[in-house]
Parts: sequence; C-alpha cells; structure tokens
Amino acid sequence: MKSIFVSAALVAAADALIARDSTCCFHLTASGGPGGIVGQLSDGQNRIGQGMLILYIVCLPGAQYCIDSKGGLTDQSGRGCILTPPTTQFQCDQGASPTDGFSVSCDGTLSFKGNTEFKSCPTGDNGGYNIYTTAPAGQGGCVSVKLSADSCKSGCPAPAPAPAPAPKTCPAALTGTYEYPHLIVPVDSKQPDKAFGTQYNGTVSGSVSSLFNFDIPTSDNGKTCSLVFLFPQKQNLETSSFAFSGTGGIDFAMLKGPASSSTTYNNRPGVGTGYGVTKVAPGNSYTIATFPCPGGSAIGFDLSTSDDTMLSYFQDYNPSPIGLYITVC
Repeated sequence: MKSIFVSAALVAAADALIARDSTCCFHLTASGGPGGIVGQLSDGQNRIGQGMLILYIVCLPGAQYCIDSKGGLTDQSGRGCILTPPTTQFQCDQGASPTDGFSVSCDGTLSFKGNTEFKSCPTGDNGGYNIYTTAPAGQGGCVSVKLSADSCKSGCPAPAPAPAPAPKTCPAALTGTYEYPHLIVPVDSKQPDKAFGTQYNGTVSGSVSSLFNFDIPTSDNGKTCSLVFLFPQKQNLETSSFAFSGTGGIDFAMLKGPASSSTTYNNRPGVGTGYGVTKVAPGNSYTIATFPCPGGSAIGFDLSTSDDTMLSYFQDYNPSPIGLYITVC
C-alpha cells in the first residue's frame, strides 16, 4: 500500500514538473515612465535604466524571463521571480518558487492577474528604477510603467467583422427610373371566394385589401429597388383623387408570388416578407422596403389594415403621383 502512495506522489510531482517546464522566454522593455530595457543586478533585482560603473557607466544588458503554464516567471539563471512582501518588488531569487499570475497578451503587454500597470521607483543607484506592482508607502518619485515582452505573445482574437453597409435606398419620388403596378386586385374577407378582377383603384379598409403586381424588367437585374408609397395632398392632384379616414395604419407585405385577375381572398398568395404597419397621411412619401431588383420577374404586394383606416385612391403617375410604386437605382 505504501508503494502505491509513493508512486502516486511521484506521478503528481512529475505532472507538476511538466507543467512548470512548459515555458516560453522573452525580454522586457518598459514604457510610460523611465523607459528602457529591463535588466538585472547580480542578486536578481530587476531594474529599469540601471547603469554599471566599469570604466564608464553602461546600461545593464536585458534580462531574459521564461513564463510557465501557471504564469510563473524564472530568469535566465533559473531563479524564481517573485513579488517580495510587503513591498511587492519584482525580483528573482535563487531557490524561490515563482509567483504565479503573470501573462503576456497578444500585443506583448505583461500583466499580473490582469493588471498591466506596474510602478517604477528610483533607487538612487546609477539611474536605476525598481519595479513594483504597488508603489511602496513613503517612496517618492514613483511613476506608472507598462512592460512589453518581445516574444510569447498570445494569439489576438480576429477583429469583429465590419457591419454590413446599409442598403442603398432609392428616391421616394418618381424622379428617375420607376415601375408602376400592372395589376391591382382587391380581395374581401367578407366575400372570400369572389374575384373582383383588376381595378384602377387601390382600396384598403377593415375587410378589403389590395394586391399589386409589378413586372420587373430584366434590365433592372443587379440594381436596387425601393417599394414606395406616395400620398400627396388632394389639392395637388390633377387627374386623381382619394377618400381617406381613420388613423392611417397600412400593413405592407411582399407576397410569395404575383396575383391574377381571378385571385380571391381565399386563394391569394401567402405573405413572403412582412414590412409591418406604416402610418400614412396626406402630404407625405414613404419608403416601405429596399431590396435587390429581381430582374425578369413578376412580384406581388399586399396592402391591408387592421384598424379603422379606410383609403381608396385612383393609382396615377400624373402630377402629383399617388399610390404604390417601385423606384430603381
């Protein structure tokens, strides 16, 4: 039994060594205060801007640090890097177990437990600065610095895709290319099997809705289409008129297919895309929807209401145009 426990302990110790041995090494550079290479004194103190007096003052060479899978650092001499209590000075000591919690981000920034800000405080020794996670109480001249690694950067997440550009909207006016309905068919839920045939008026009331067919020419393929509803003031109409009452809520929808002169309420095409309710009032133009022009196709739309709105108008493109159109751009 004892041998089993010993074996288990050896396996656990081996696993710990494997985890610690999974390392990546780098050098550090400080920025934001007394910037420069991070070097080391012979006793393992990490310094920024430290000079050495030989025949003349030269800067300490850059120290190498290796990070393991737990976020512990060791230096090139194999010393464990710690934050000495109670001052939190960053140094590497022989025989010390590394303090876990360091990491290198995708841009190379070194952090400790998510904090990327370190403190550097002057030592008075040949321009050197010690490094801390928290400035020691009563220590003057401390400044904030960031430490950047030259290797071991983690993979940065892919940038978020740019939002899709808003679809181009064609004018809500007959100022350019446009299509007018080639068929207007009313249907009535109170007379669900009656075919009223094609009409010149668009009519919307409590039980009556109107179906509109548009024939989109092949030449419009690849262009943008906007479904627009034009509702001018009555005094601006030359060859048309309308009757209107109620709150003006009209429900617009694209149908799954076009209507025909024999379409009834019961056999009308189903809704393909609903555009919701638009509140209309005389003297306004409305862009209901924008979509790629289906060149070479016939498409149908439904206008209905579920409130007290009643609208009946003579579809006309003479000044001022009134009714449902598709503008092309």
